[in-house]
Amino acid sequence: MPTTLAAVVRAPGEPVRIEEVALPELGPGLVRVRMAAAGVCHSDLSLASGKLAHPMPAVLGHEGVGHVVDVGAGVSDLSVGDTVLLNWNPPCRSCWHCTHGEPYLCANAADASRRVWGTLADGTDVHPCLGVAAFAQETVVPASACVAIPADIPPTEAALLGCAVLTGVGAVRNAAQVRPGQSVAVIGLGGVGLAAVQGARLAGAAMVIAVDPVEEKEELARSLGATHFLTPSDDLSRRIRALADGRGVDHAIECVGRAATIRAAWSCTRRGGTATVVGFGAATDTLTLNALEIPHFARTLQGCLYGSSDPATDVPELLKLYRDGELDLSSLVSRTIGLDDVPDALAKLHAGRGARSLVEF
Repeated sequence: MPTTLAAVVRAPGEPVRIEEVALPELGPGLVRVRMAAAGVCHSDLSLASGKLAHPMPAVLGHEGVGHVVDVGAGVSDLSVGDTVLLNWNPPCRSCWHCTHGEPYLCANAADASRRVWGTLADGTDVHPCLGVAAFAQETVVPASACVAIPADIPPTEAALLGCAVLTGVGAVRNAAQVRPGQSVAVIGLGGVGLAAVQGARLAGAAMVIAVDPVEEKEELARSLGATHFLTPSDDLSRRIRALADGRGVDHAIECVGRAATIRAAWSCTRRGGTATVVGFGAATDTLTLNALEIPHFARTLQGCLYGSSDPATDVPELLKLYRDGELDLSSLVSRTIGLDDVPDALAKLHAGRGARSLVEF
């Protein structure tokens, strides 16, 4: 039975520890992947803290790229040695949502998170974070969670496509459907928010207002396409509306996941505009809108899961943009770390420091 080192959280709020995990024999339809690189995402922090409900203990990490080292029975479209991007939301292609053009809302995608992924040294079963468990030297995932990519793409850049870039760029292109000449505000400049800034630039937005409490992110945000940079304040929505001719922006992309920032995104959007919520918040954090403002402003408030994307078609498009020099992936990585540094990276993420920490194996 193969073993691997992995970043494990045993219960919500407990420290993340690097532990040895025994992997089960490879079952039908499963693939064993040796990880090359994995991004540290805010969802990992939310899961570790208990903000996102998930079976525990769990091996964290859901954004990554690696190489296939073994395939189970019935896997015909992947071979040993293939480079694969891991998809934490693999569509089944057969449920109602999948057959109606919404694979990102697949009714069966979460099944992979509930399976037993391995066994800790004390015999306790451990589950894979969002079905992936990317913070491990090796992981086992369904074949449907693997998107084959060219081997010449640097893994330290390709890994970001698995969550941050698909989510951020997809929120702009697929969910909000920003058109050339429109105005966009992006609230929250983690990896997803910075990708959304790039998505707004790629969509041809005339104004891209980036918002984050860390002033040191301004230079990076502007290099990726932001035309303005603001720090949060009680009058943030008014300041954004003032920049957008007093009307407000056509689109606001919320990448934080808090009621206060969702409210700010709603309020800074013009009448008839759209606020798109990407950030995952706590179920106890309640957003309040009054019954008058909804019809009066005729705005749209919409959620966006995984950038409303289908990795099978969106990843090749993003790779083309990367090869053409249109999509900057390397700038999203603020530091490269080892597996032992994951607990510290999560602490830095909680403090809002840096863009994306990347685990390089």
